[in-house]
Amino acid sequence: MSAKVRKAQERGHANHGWLDSFHTFSFADFYDPAHMSFSALRVINEDRVSAGQGFGTHGHRDMEIISYVVEGALEHKDSIGTGSVINAGDVQVMSAGSGIRHSEFNPSAKDGVHFLQIWIMPDTTNHTPRYDQKTFVADAKKGRARLVVSDDGRDGSLMIHQDADLYASLLDAGANLQHELRQGRRGWVQIVRGALEVNGIKLESGDGLALENETLLTLSASKDKTEFLIFDLP
Repeated sequence: MSAKVRKAQERGHANHGWLDSFHTFSFADFYDPAHMSFSALRVINEDRVSAGQGFGTHGHRDMEIISYVVEGALEHKDSIGTGSVINAGDVQVMSAGSGIRHSEFNPSAKDGVHFLQIWIMPDTTNHTPRYDQKTFVADAKKGRARLVVSDDGRDGSLMIHQDADLYASLLDAGANLQHELRQGRRGWVQIVRGALEVNGIKLESGDGLALENETLLTLSASKDKTEFLIFDLP
């Protein structure tokens, strides 16, 4: 097994006042040649946006963009006519494809929003732009790995244009979970909050773990409401 920890405090960090962002991989002004991507996983940004603030209208191409809201809400508008609010527990998928413009805004007058912005490189370019979102309640993730994103939409997951699966899970202290990656794949575990041990490796909130040549993951939480994501990647 090959396993490499990406410690939370080693990530890139940008604080713009209204936006406090940590970058697992190179992004914007943060460049780290040792952390450009992992398999098809290109971006994991942990973002906190202040009340009444947000990202103005801007464009993307040829990227599968996933938002995983931890606390608060985001208001989304895009050039294909979508207008929606993404709340805590919601997952949003936007296939930028041949080109899409969108904005993300915190509609609250008093509360911040905390979310993960995830980019996965698509299987090919120039897909038709597409948007979708879905609520995955806490009970559906507690004590199990709930599939939330896939390439085929199985088990009620959201679809992306890449052979990648994303699972979300919640474990209380002392709870254990085993999860199998598909044979010959790469895995990434991202800790959203709490503390988790993966195959004997201890991880804290914000840490990531890159896995190669490993299929069986044994996960054990040491804090209540430990929340994490598992990526099964090509």
